Amino acid sequence: MLGGIGGRRRRGRQRMRWLDGITGSMDGTRDYSPRQMAVREKVFDVIISCFKRHGAEVIDTPVFELKETLTGKYGEDSKLIYDLKDQGGELLSLRYDLTVPFARYLAMNKLTNIKRYHIAKVYRRDNPAMTRGRYREFYQCDFDIAGQFDPMLPDAECLKIMCEILSSLQIGDFLVKVNDRRILDGMFAICGVPDSKFRTICSSVDKLDKVSWEEVKNEMVGEKGLAPEVADRIGDYVQQHGGVSLVEQLLQDPKLSQNKQALEGLGDLKLLFEYLTLFGIADKISFDLSLARGLDYYTGVIYEAVLLQPPARAGEEPLGVGSVAAGGRYDGLVGMFDPKGRKVPCVGLSIGVERIFSIVEQRLEALEEKVRTTETQVLVASAQKKLLEERLKLISELWDAGIKAELLYKKNPKLLNQLQYCEETGIPLVAIIGEQELKDGVIKLRSVASREEVDVRREDLVEEIKRRTSQPLCIC
Repeated sequence: MLGGIGGRRRRGRQRMRWLDGITGSMDGTRDYSPRQMAVREKVFDVIISCFKRHGAEVIDTPVFELKETLTGKYGEDSKLIYDLKDQGGELLSLRYDLTVPFARYLAMNKLTNIKRYHIAKVYRRDNPAMTRGRYREFYQCDFDIAGQFDPMLPDAECLKIMCEILSSLQIGDFLVKVNDRRILDGMFAICGVPDSKFRTICSSVDKLDKVSWEEVKNEMVGEKGLAPEVADRIGDYVQQHGGVSLVEQLLQDPKLSQNKQALEGLGDLKLLFEYLTLFGIADKISFDLSLARGLDYYTGVIYEAVLLQPPARAGEEPLGVGSVAAGGRYDGLVGMFDPKGRKVPCVGLSIGVERIFSIVEQRLEALEEKVRTTETQVLVASAQKKLLEERLKLISELWDAGIKAELLYKKNPKLLNQLQYCEETGIPLVAIIGEQELKDGVIKLRSVASREEVDVRREDLVEEIKRRTSQPLCIC
């Protein structure tokens, strides 16, 4: 018995030490304060509004999948998948993205045509860089079009959506890089890359936005066994970027134009640029042969949006400082889950909202702007003591009428304290009850910003509040 008590005491002390050591959330995750949540919801509103404007439906899928569902879909990034401890005989993993679960959903439900969006958390065993918006648990905002359609029309709409969202969020100048997996594969073939090394060399090329060509070449040759002359031939191509003129130039390339895959990809890109011009966004798009997108499931057009940093000196090109959106075509992924291997062509995009959250937060802090964390339209206040019952009656009437209202949880709050609360929290209106107002059947409605006050008949109060607060609430 004594031993049992001592054991419990030791465990209790250990637990207290463990609690004392808690200083923050798990590495690569974050808590959201009310201010951060307000920013996040505003960003989501902009994104969802755009998705709906383009006719998308919303779906949801489980946060974890069978491990076999995710295995073999992400190339070298598969090592970043979180596996769950086996407790019931099934091997499970946390979802790495929203695309593979979407493909599984299409196959399982035998769907061949849908335009959908999905906003949810995904998980990666990555090295977090919190200040740059890179986490182990983070949100993705995905939009995808599944179905058999004429070439490049859905792809062009996805790029249009990407540009609309990034422009609406006002996070700075951006550039969307585009390429095509078929062009990459054709390029690798004519340069002499063995078929078995296509995907691993592709993942090396994908690092060119972060490291120099020399570092990428050293990885290809030193770590992946590629012949130096083959790497040099790849380098001649992947360091090129431009617009539709580069597409036309490569269509005349004596070697690349002889490769069937590359020719198909270049033809589709030329058509894509025609549609992008009609959509008015061609000036935001750059054909970039270094864009590879490391995920194995891409089969056609791929794209990635980067924010541009102003050039340090006149005459220099703007510098890309980080990816904020990406996507592409993946025509074979659904067939991997269909028992008969039936394919459903798909194309989509994903918005990197965590990085966008970080950018918006930094901008607001730099400007020292206040962020509203509630949508309260009016505070019900009193000017004298012993008016709690009247405040409760009035706020109940407002709630029942759909008005967002608050009151201070004090029987006899000072009017000054009530007005200061509104200024601190951004509540635009105060409905003030006083003894004289009760006799006259009116409520004194005060604008917090202008400090102007008007008497409003009680029966007209709801409509007056709605009229004054009909403008959308802005938090950033």
